[in-house]
Amino acid sequence: MALEEQCSAPSRWRSVSLTHIEFPEGDLTGQFLAYFSLLPIVILVGFVTLIVFKRELHTISFFGGLILNEAVNWVLKHILREPRPCAGAHNTLHTEYGMPSSHSQFMWFFVVYCFLFLYLRMHQTNNARCGDLLWRHILSIILLGMALFVSYSRVYLLYHTCSQVSYGAVAGCTIGVVWFFFTQEMLTPLFPKIAAWPISEYFLVRDTSLIPNILWFEYTVTRSEARNRQRKLGTKLQ
Repeated sequence: MALEEQCSAPSRWRSVSLTHIEFPEGDLTGQFLAYFSLLPIVILVGFVTLIVFKRELHTISFFGGLILNEAVNWVLKHILREPRPCAGAHNTLHTEYGMPSSHSQFMWFFVVYCFLFLYLRMHQTNNARCGDLLWRHILSIILLGMALFVSYSRVYLLYHTCSQVSYGAVAGCTIGVVWFFFTQEMLTPLFPKIAAWPISEYFLVRDTSLIPNILWFEYTVTRSEARNRQRKLGTKLQ
């Protein structure tokens, strides 16, 4: 009986529009750009995964900067209140305001922070091998292409004007630079103390800021530990 009452009740239903990105029907370019503009969501999911499994303080700080960047975007949109282009062209929108573009601001914050991390935080450039430098340059080009594609997709799909995307890029770059140097100069010296807190030890939160190449470090430590355990296992079997 209760189910029948719910079904007959006149209510308005709304969809979760986080991934509702529309594109012109039959437009393959628009469809590709619509999927590509979901990249910020993929990045956020990647960050949450890294934080859960790595629990590294610099990654947590980077993620905090992304959240702050989104909060600044929300404030700017509701202060400027500039409408999106082609009003009524889209059925599902988070907000009716488009200045500045949140997708553009997100991507350029992420890309600029990564640039600074690659070329300043990973400070082995002078001693690095040619191959190490090459992959940094290749990764930088890929990151730049990602930001440009996402920014262009917002204009192509009529979610933003060129100026809204441009101001979003400027805002994202600015906040990315500020947050990177704030993390480096203000937070990084505090990371060893934070990692020593009882709650950090309980949740296995760690500080790897003094380790230049964390991938190589984890690889060598894991390999060494595996060999030690293999020796112990071989001794027991004998």
